[in-house]
Amino acid sequence: MTEDKSASRQMARGATASLFRPGRTVAHPPMTLDLVKGREIFTAPLTPLRLNPAKVWESLTPVQLSAEKLAGNGLFPLPSNQPAALAIDQLRSKLLHGLAARGWKRIAITSPTHGCGKSFVATNLALSLARRPGSRTALIDLDLRQPHLADLLGIADAHDLGDFLSGAQPLESVFRRFGRTLALGVNRAPVGMAAETLHSPDTAETLAAMVEQLDPEVVLYDMPPALGTDDVLAMTPSLDAVLLVVDGTKTSPDEVRACERLFEGRIPLLGVVLNRTQDRAAQRHIYGKA
Repeated sequence: MTEDKSASRQMARGATASLFRPGRTVAHPPMTLDLVKGREIFTAPLTPLRLNPAKVWESLTPVQLSAEKLAGNGLFPLPSNQPAALAIDQLRSKLLHGLAARGWKRIAITSPTHGCGKSFVATNLALSLARRPGSRTALIDLDLRQPHLADLLGIADAHDLGDFLSGAQPLESVFRRFGRTLALGVNRAPVGMAAETLHSPDTAETLAAMVEQLDPEVVLYDMPPALGTDDVLAMTPSLDAVLLVVDGTKTSPDEVRACERLFEGRIPLLGVVLNRTQDRAAQRHIYGKA
């Protein structure tokens, strides 16, 4: 009798071991409980709700930008025959071709040092991209140390972008919409611990959700200068490429090479934009009216 009980216990242990193996789970279909009849009901998985980007864009607060303010800051919301505006439009076309060829959309615009005109290029490029009918472009001020886009665009009621990046404020509470094709994420004040904020998983998740909700063709991030801080490197998981703006009157070749070494193996350098150059032949290339 004792041997029979021992054998039974061994068989039971053997059966248990064969049914439940470490590291493996038994798959069951989704299940709910019918509280009325006391039985289990197996249902198909629920399909995740898809946001309608058009409705998200409509939820953004429209903003009116002063043409006088924009012109005073060297910005071109409308087509222009000025050489700087034509150069920006050429950059727009080159950028779109490059992004389409690679399937990219998230671009950081930075410079080697302060004062090279990166915000000027980023804003004018965003305005140029947004002039295309039916397009969607997003411009976000991620120069958290010295935010400049709100002043450049003349937006007096900007919010704290840090609250958005942390997830404390939703997209529609912070972003503005210029026309129907340009979403603006401008910032009211510097954000403490800028690099740490950009390193945060909350920031990466927030920016990924923003791209999904707005579904823009191009996202431009105005970033701090690349040399001297790790802000741009902190953003690389949320970027497809970098556009480097250099000052033709002061940026040295060594500074450009330092940026190239910094980006190498970490983030693709899409191109270098030479700002503040004198092109005496520019007027000869003007054709027709803008």
